[in-house]
Amino acid sequence: MTDIGVGAVRQRVRRGADRVGAATPPGRDRAVDALRAAAVLGVVLGHWLVTALVSDGRTLRTASPLQHMPWLAPVSWTFQTLAVFFLVGGHVATRSHASARARGVPYRQWLTARLSRLFKPVAAVLTLWTVAAVALLLSGTEYGTVRTLVKLALSPLWFLVVFAGLTAATPLLARLNPLWPLAVVLHVDLVRFGLGGPAWLGWVNVAAGWMVPYTLGAAWTRGELERRRAGWILLVGGAAATAGLVAWSGYPASMVGVPGQGISNLYPPTLAVVTFGLAQCGGALLLRERLRHAMRRPVAWAAVAFVNLTAMTVFLWHQTALMATTATGLLAGRLPGLHTPPDGLGWVGVRLLWLPVFVLALWVCWAAFRSFEVNGGSGGERSGEGLSGEGRGRGSRVVRAHRPSDRGAAKEARHV
Repeated sequence: MTDIGVGAVRQRVRRGADRVGAATPPGRDRAVDALRAAAVLGVVLGHWLVTALVSDGRTLRTASPLQHMPWLAPVSWTFQTLAVFFLVGGHVATRSHASARARGVPYRQWLTARLSRLFKPVAAVLTLWTVAAVALLLSGTEYGTVRTLVKLALSPLWFLVVFAGLTAATPLLARLNPLWPLAVVLHVDLVRFGLGGPAWLGWVNVAAGWMVPYTLGAAWTRGELERRRAGWILLVGGAAATAGLVAWSGYPASMVGVPGQGISNLYPPTLAVVTFGLAQCGGALLLRERLRHAMRRPVAWAAVAFVNLTAMTVFLWHQTALMATTATGLLAGRLPGLHTPPDGLGWVGVRLLWLPVFVLALWVCWAAFRSFEVNGGSGGERSGEGLSGEGRGRGSRVVRAHRPSDRGAAKEARHV
């Protein structure tokens, strides 16, 4: 590409970024969107880096480099960002509900508007994978392979069920102290691991564990986490507690599930992953001012706005992109970093080279299915949220017009 061509592309990018900036409400807290985008991309990259589909003849099985190289556990600390997503989700939902109440919007209408945006894109994923699973079984593909593929493709849906449940409970959780669900997690683990209680008891933590960052988000809305001291307490306290649990209480160092591991920190959530989430939330709160400053740059803000407007599509289809690349690659044989066991640094290096291919496959999925998300908003979700990059009043309504929180903001929140 010539210098003139590069210059033209840069001008187009800049003009597009300027249009997105012009469509952004002036009082918007862009740090919230930056944190949400980072959380979504962290989950995507984490799955792409630690999930392997190993080809054994005609079958595919899941594996993880963390099985063979447990010293890579810090990778899971970097990319396991669900706590930040629940933190932001709790903050935005409590502000949204307060705004709806102030405008006289009934709870049922508010909840329907929010959940329709969550679940309309799910219909496309379920439909495609139902058809794909039937076609694979009819073509003679082994049941174990089909089960592995479907399980990976639909694994993001567990998160949506939990998130939807917490969203529905927002009026009850808006004033709940995060220490209460944290105490539930502590006692569940104490009974489960310390007193030999039943393993199924751990599933109580699916709700209680993610309720901790969600209610922290509500505390953020109430203005209780504005001081940097709160962020430091969460960061240092959470990190110290997690280190102690891993070092002296037998919790795994990995913050994601590892095939073959006796205890998973994530399925179901343990006290270690919850305290780790507290540290993540503290770090996120401490980064708010820097993120607000960084988001003043038009191109950076346009990129963050784009991720937020298509967050559900990216989240729901990133595993499909991984598997589509893996299946297509089998036509060329057993490729390193794609179908081989993740048992060494060589695999890690080659897997990094596959990331641009995964991005391309995800872009194809995005182009095919983004309309389900663009048309997902309705009613109360539309006011003051024109950030599609296509002008006000069009496109997705995924990103809300939230403002920096202050004390009493839950009562004063309103749409711009």
